Amino acid sequence: MAASDLRRDDWQWQIRNAVTRVDELEHYLALTDAEREGATRAEAQGLPLGITPYYLSLLDRDDPACPLRMQVVPHAREAAVDPGDLADPLGEEAHQVAPHLVQRYPDRALLLVTDRCAVYCRFCTRSRMVGHGDGALSLEALGPAFAYLRAHPEVRDVIVSGGDPMAMATGKLVRVLAALRGIPSVETIRLATRVPVTLPMRITDELLAAMRPHHPIWVMTHFNHPRELTEESRAACTRLADAGFPVMNQSVLLRGINDSAEVLEALFRGLVRVRVRPYYLLQADPVQGTAHLRTPLARGLEIMGQLQGRLTSIALPKLICDTPGGRGKVPLFPPAIVSQGEGRTVLRTFRGEEVTYLDPEE
Repeated sequence: MAASDLRRDDWQWQIRNAVTRVDELEHYLALTDAEREGATRAEAQGLPLGITPYYLSLLDRDDPACPLRMQVVPHAREAAVDPGDLADPLGEEAHQVAPHLVQRYPDRALLLVTDRCAVYCRFCTRSRMVGHGDGALSLEALGPAFAYLRAHPEVRDVIVSGGDPMAMATGKLVRVLAALRGIPSVETIRLATRVPVTLPMRITDELLAAMRPHHPIWVMTHFNHPRELTEESRAACTRLADAGFPVMNQSVLLRGINDSAEVLEALFRGLVRVRVRPYYLLQADPVQGTAHLRTPLARGLEIMGQLQGRLTSIALPKLICDTPGGRGKVPLFPPAIVSQGEGRTVLRTFRGEEVTYLDPEE
């Protein structure tokens, strides 16, 4: 194996050599004026520029409409502020119950353990904080969050996020997992990570062996386009599944990237083939500077209507809108009820047929 191939397979080399400056990006991509302006701005303020060599190799050098390029290359439109834009669209700061711990639901909480990612996606919900701190938090810094969880046994499910927890060193991540597993009321741990997509070589035997004693751990990953299902990323998902980690996928619906039934069908079928369950299709959060990547709610409903009946249930995610202000997730469904009367409901099937369902008599 060539030395360059060895480096490509080294996840720490990938992170150290991520592209973070405009002049570096110019070496790999023929940037448009709008991309150059956006990347220059990202160097100075806001969500940083950061793309691993692996993910960069998947981008089309000459096509600014490349669906992977649009996800990670900054754009001048990020400076715009549109109606409805919010710095903290999910109200996480308002729902913080301890430092780095957010609780928006009675039985689950979100633990933010790092501000670093392998790649910085331009539609990031936490662009207000990601990439701006010192990286992985110490157990001491997370102590008040652990104390809150011990004092609130109603919280049974903890989502570990950031930043990307799998971009942390193995020892640091495992210490967080061990601390959570030491809280008897925490039944389930979820790891929210885009590493299988942007840094698949991170899913090593060493990492899996270190995490396995702390099961049950569910991996919530984030593929948005079928072109992200490379040989490397499929192998990473297979390694996770073989090691007993259920893998769920949360795609974000993005304008010009995956807002078509054909693209999403290919993605969801590809995920199921590597034992990844399409879990959510998320309406993009109204993060400030991302309006150019968001779709109208009606577009998601239209796409789900096209996919209903065309995909097996295990390949069909829920369409979800996480309501602004942190009021919680709302599932969205294409309208199926045509009319309702006493004991009689007319339903529309995925073929467009209208069928009458009769309730049983009292």
